[in-house]
Amino acid sequence: MIRVFISSTFTDMSSERKALLEKAYPEVLAFCRSLGLVFEVVDLRWGIRSVSSGDHEAGEMFLQEIQNCWRISAGPAFVALLGNRYGHRALPRLVPEKHFEALLSKLSKNPEGIKQLNRWFLKDNNAVPPTYVLQPITAHFPHYIDLRPESGRLRDNDLLSWRFTETQLLQLLRSAATDAEAAGDITAEQKQHFYTSVTEREFEQGLWKDVSVQSALLFVREIPRQRMRDGPKRLAKFMDLTADGLLDAEAQGLLTSLKARLYATSQKILNLHCVELSKGSIDPKRKEHTQYLDTVCEQFVSQMKARIGAVVESSEEEGKRRKVWGNMEEEKEEITDGVVAEVERHVAMSTEMCKGLHGREGLLGKLCFAMWESINVPHSPLVVHGAAGMGKTALLCKLAQEMRGVLEGGAVVVIRLLAARHPRRPDIDHVLRSVCFQICVACGLAPPSPLTANTHLELLRFFRDVLVEVSQQGNTVLIILDALDQLSDQHHAHKLRWLPADLPPNVHLVVSMDTNSEAFANMRLKLETVASFFEVERLSRVDGKQITESFLRASRRTLTPEQSDAVLRSFDSTGCPLHLKLILSEAKRWASFSPLTHIHLGTNTQEMMSQLLLMLEEKHGKELVGGALGYITLAREGLLEAELRDVMSLDDDVISEVYRYSLPPTPSLIRLPPLLWARLRRDLEDQLEERWTGGVATIAFNNRRLSEVVSARYLTSERRGRSLRVLAEYFLGRWSGKLKPVALPGLSLLLSDRKVPPQPLWFAPGLVNVRKLQELPYHLLHGGLWDELRQEVIGSAEWLYCQSRVCGVSSVIQDLDQCSQYMDCTETRLIRDALVLIKPSLDFLEGHMDMSLFYTELLARLCSLATPFPSVIGRLCSQCEEWLLTCPEPILVPKCSFLQQPGGALQHTLTGLQGGVLCMDVSVEAELLVAGSDDGVVAVWSLTDHQLVHSLQGHTGAVLSVKVTDSSAHCLSLAADGSLRRWSLTNGKQLLCIQEAVPVDSAPSSAHLHLSKQLMFAYTSSQVKVWRLDGSKLLLSSSTDEGSVVLGVLEDSVVSLCDSGRISRSGKHTAAEFPLLPSLLSLTEDEKILIAGDDRTLSLFNIDRDSVDRFLDLQHDDSVLSACISSDCRVIASGAADQLIRIWSVTTGALLDTLCGSDAPVSSVFLHKGIVISASTSAACVHLWSLKYDDRHKPAAHIPAGCAHVALTKDADRVFYVRQQSQTEVISWNNLTGSLSERLAVSAQVCCLEVAQHKRLLFCGLTTGTVLIYPLALPQETLCIPPPESLSRVLCLAVSSKEKHIAVAYEDSVCLFEITTRDSFPTVEGPLQGFPLSLLHGPLSSMALLSDLRLLYGTSCGEVKLHDFSSGRSSDLEPHRSRVTRVTAGNWGSHALVGSEDAVQRLWALNPLVLDHTMEYKGFFFEGVLSAAFSDSDQFVFTGSQDRTIKVWDVTTGNLLYVQYVYAPVVRMLTFRNGFVALSQQGSVIRAVFRCPDHISPDYNPLRNVKAQYRVTSREKNQDGQQSSVSDLQDFNPAQFNMNLMSMLKAKPSSTCLIL
Repeated sequence: MIRVFISSTFTDMSSERKALLEKAYPEVLAFCRSLGLVFEVVDLRWGIRSVSSGDHEAGEMFLQEIQNCWRISAGPAFVALLGNRYGHRALPRLVPEKHFEALLSKLSKNPEGIKQLNRWFLKDNNAVPPTYVLQPITAHFPHYIDLRPESGRLRDNDLLSWRFTETQLLQLLRSAATDAEAAGDITAEQKQHFYTSVTEREFEQGLWKDVSVQSALLFVREIPRQRMRDGPKRLAKFMDLTADGLLDAEAQGLLTSLKARLYATSQKILNLHCVELSKGSIDPKRKEHTQYLDTVCEQFVSQMKARIGAVVESSEEEGKRRKVWGNMEEEKEEITDGVVAEVERHVAMSTEMCKGLHGREGLLGKLCFAMWESINVPHSPLVVHGAAGMGKTALLCKLAQEMRGVLEGGAVVVIRLLAARHPRRPDIDHVLRSVCFQICVACGLAPPSPLTANTHLELLRFFRDVLVEVSQQGNTVLIILDALDQLSDQHHAHKLRWLPADLPPNVHLVVSMDTNSEAFANMRLKLETVASFFEVERLSRVDGKQITESFLRASRRTLTPEQSDAVLRSFDSTGCPLHLKLILSEAKRWASFSPLTHIHLGTNTQEMMSQLLLMLEEKHGKELVGGALGYITLAREGLLEAELRDVMSLDDDVISEVYRYSLPPTPSLIRLPPLLWARLRRDLEDQLEERWTGGVATIAFNNRRLSEVVSARYLTSERRGRSLRVLAEYFLGRWSGKLKPVALPGLSLLLSDRKVPPQPLWFAPGLVNVRKLQELPYHLLHGGLWDELRQEVIGSAEWLYCQSRVCGVSSVIQDLDQCSQYMDCTETRLIRDALVLIKPSLDFLEGHMDMSLFYTELLARLCSLATPFPSVIGRLCSQCEEWLLTCPEPILVPKCSFLQQPGGALQHTLTGLQGGVLCMDVSVEAELLVAGSDDGVVAVWSLTDHQLVHSLQGHTGAVLSVKVTDSSAHCLSLAADGSLRRWSLTNGKQLLCIQEAVPVDSAPSSAHLHLSKQLMFAYTSSQVKVWRLDGSKLLLSSSTDEGSVVLGVLEDSVVSLCDSGRISRSGKHTAAEFPLLPSLLSLTEDEKILIAGDDRTLSLFNIDRDSVDRFLDLQHDDSVLSACISSDCRVIASGAADQLIRIWSVTTGALLDTLCGSDAPVSSVFLHKGIVISASTSAACVHLWSLKYDDRHKPAAHIPAGCAHVALTKDADRVFYVRQQSQTEVISWNNLTGSLSERLAVSAQVCCLEVAQHKRLLFCGLTTGTVLIYPLALPQETLCIPPPESLSRVLCLAVSSKEKHIAVAYEDSVCLFEITTRDSFPTVEGPLQGFPLSLLHGPLSSMALLSDLRLLYGTSCGEVKLHDFSSGRSSDLEPHRSRVTRVTAGNWGSHALVGSEDAVQRLWALNPLVLDHTMEYKGFFFEGVLSAAFSDSDQFVFTGSQDRTIKVWDVTTGNLLYVQYVYAPVVRMLTFRNGFVALSQQGSVIRAVFRCPDHISPDYNPLRNVKAQYRVTSREKNQDGQQSSVSDLQDFNPAQFNMNLMSMLKAKPSSTCLIL
């Protein structure tokens, strides 16, 4: 951060200062921004002609600002401008008692002089040591600062009177000082204090006082000669005059001495100019003056740039790692660096906060004793609570300080002050992540991975695990979290579900919160014992007196007894430390002569704050105070001082008040005079704080309560909206370089430049405007500028990428969440959901996702929504596509939404389980969802906020059934370990355990629970046990008769199906037969409708005591696994093995909707208040679907995930699949309509599928050796290639590129057939040729038929062979170390690719046959190639791998060009135009275009978005200019994954190896 103080006199350098403002500062600002630096200028004399406040504090203020600039600035901090004016020599505001009385003693012969001095200087005995204080001018001249027009004459009189009075006082003091120096009572330096101007003091502070002169700039302007007519009046602005208008010879002499000193000591920084004035002034219209001003600006810019550049270079030379604010291209800092910085910040704040703590010794002792008592046993957290302002934070800071000394050396003390960054509330994930990292670093444990650290439930699990691990190691940890009530609402942190109720030994957790907060109410519910709560009560008068004395001693002040009594009287009314702090902040300003009648102290904190604001308004103006404090309150991350001055300059209300009684110095350039803010800040110094982030200091309130009072007093609804719009327009850069209208009192509308800087998103390539990212979305939203919000933020791909990279994708998601709360905008919600889907990838890459990958992900998720939502999403997709199409690097451009898209019926995915979900139940009253998993855990979620409430652990087998009791206070779980357990849903504790309730190792869906009003049933198909509802007594344990099957329980009766087909209800048979043995059975809540599933049919029955009547059959495309009827019996939801949820009308049987996206067979389904809850035994999550959604964003349906065999047509309009290996049908899927087209029955299990694209034939190989052929135009006209004599199963099929031949591989042979037509109907002739396969080798696993009738094939043992059907000869090619998974030939017959499970691919040239390249790729797990396709021209080859990526390779060089993560393995791939179409294991069709520039930068790294490495080994080419391209990494073994190889690869780059 660069902050520069501009020092000059008020009037004589005004032209230079204006020129710098208009020309030089913007250029230096742009230069600093390009380096990631903030540039601020402090020119307190700009915009005013003189210091007119009358409080004599300006000089002190200027010197303090210079100190601040030197403290804050990383480079130049002081610029001196000196002309021919020495400057105002002001009276000193403070004179030490000893000096003043020595001066008075020298005036003993001048009683009038003594009387005059005693009238203006009063002794303040409250200062330590006592000091004489110069009284404000208004004390004797009340109209001195009265700017009202009606007071003009009185003010003029007072101005004149003060000038003469000031001159008299100065003469008296200088005369006395001269005599006192001669007598030895004061030093020469002390005497000079009465002669020196403010300007020279500034030079002393900025140029010569313990600072590097090289960091300052000096500009001196000399007037060489003037004509005689240029007398003192004409030069009044440029020379010092006495009160009677004559030239001040003494001042000119002092100026000469000052310049002589400057010339002697500051030659290296001196810029000397000689300028002849025109009519006593600098006239910018004169050529020579314009040149002079331009030269000054050029020198300022060049020298500032040189000095700033030198600072940056020196820091780099010294090896200091300079963190550039907003730089997206630098390496991410080590996690430990960020943790250390945060720890240091909180420790420093806590050290400061606990200073002067009194009266809490007893409470500290109680807390320490409570921790000591529980150190070796499990225990609860300790809760400190109290009213706001009672000192909870200071108490916890003191506790941390004390415990560091008490605990043993290896103990870790973690403290986080959660209200430290108000008004921004921290989210719980950030707090837990920070705490975990600190504990791990301190205790030598492995920190959480990026995915764990950025996933809420995983982070909670890690937090609890790390506490247990630390305890087991014997380490002691104290975690202090202050102000839990200040956490953000993210993950509903105030409900405290994240907070462990039980802590292991040696681990202590102390938290604080407001007694009246929601967090405290939830804490009382969470912790059962009152002993864990400690209240911070009011302080006594004695404590208040101790705090007062300590504070005044530190401030070098004291109070009179009457004043001290007034302070304590006011404090007694509350006993609140914050109240006392505000009182003392005011009291330290009191002088001993301040009359008690002028002292007004509020009786509570709010009154004190209101009185403070009232005092500021009277002194500075209501609009100025309200504007400044309001903007600080509204800023999310505080404001830079330069930003605050800019924003107030844009506020017309503030400007109108400032220039209410006077015109701006330059009407065409209107800004807030910086001195006005400096004065206000000086009066607010106890209420403001600097917050440093990334080397940049912002200002904010140090007290949350003051923000609230400011908001209530100034930010009315109308004023808040206006202020937010001003902030939004500022960060938009709307008024940069433009004229903004303003109406000043007594003037017509003015158009003026406010000189605010531009606000681009990028300051330089890779360097982002962080402040804009932090502030703009909030102010646009709450300022009502929603069109700009949609255009600049929500609908800007560039913005979304920048904010995700710099602030984190969670920040973007939270901003869009806020937008959704206020704006009824479907597109905003969809974009927000898209970012939620992208977040895991960003987390895995630790936020370092490349722009190309980010745009690709956005486009691949939102592409299909561009048409129904053109205004925002359509524009967003267009931006992404345009950027990708002009990208200077290789890129895959999505042409369809092949990644999971947002929207549709799916609303939430509940996570928190590790295994598949076997059973579910819902508590309607408590809005809780209970689910049991196959790993023995029972999870409880809240359906109101979708957060995990409890994770109930105790079962050692899969949880087979769960039920919530009618009271919703408890739930029951039945597991494969045979146990039945009761749990409290309030605190998650186990209340009951019944062993052997069902047979051990019962299968899923075979054991069930049923609850009636009095009884509890556990039953399997052959056994029933009944207990009382409280579990106290087993009432019945029985087994069914042989041939009977227990179906369930109605009321208190057991219902069975007898072998006769009739239903038995507690021994009574019904008259009607039950038509089926159901695989699925459930009842409605009123037990009037029975739902039974049998294979693909779901049947509904009306039931009464004597009959079961079927009234509806619902047919499905696959096996029905689950069903549930709504409470009003109008709608039924069913889940099937085809991964779809179907919604039906109970009354008509009509299919109302189909919900796709489960990606797993739907084995559990539940209907609750218009929400469908679904789960699967093969997925560790629960989905919530809304039945009311906008079908415009309904995702297109696709084939089920995980199909056994698939094939697709080249234009991807048809997909053929076999869902399970055991199925004997091929399903044709219409990808255009997203629906099943037809079923193709087959006679045996299918082994493989292949499509002849141009001839539109589907080939289907069977286990019987038969190959069925379906013409796609007439699928009912099935052709057949009969099986071989051996009846061997078909292993795979291969169609030649021109589709004239097909090769069929059997277990023992390969045969070649010809594809022809007969009577315009396709037919297959042959076999034309064939050759046997050796049974000693592995079975053939993949093959490609070349157009010249050569067959390239690989085996499961890794062998690769080439057989020529024409000659009958075979040749062996270089084998692979593992199963060959893919053999693909090029479109032009020149190359072929062979890939295997060991992540090795070989690219063969076919004419002649020679190995061109061996490509080895290694990620975090094995990457066997599953699919491949050559581009149209055979220039590139695309591969789909097991690692869920698509890779693009250059056929000529073998180099890897691009890697795209697609979230699922790609199992099929076909060439399509200048790209490909593919099919993922999830069932999605992928269509993408590949763009590759002619020239690729040598710095291009295709692995920058993935954590992997690769190597290419190429053969030496002919001697026609091409060189060898063989890698030098001879030890690379693709079967081993060695992380140490990363450093070796970085150290040994090669022309064929690009490594991340």
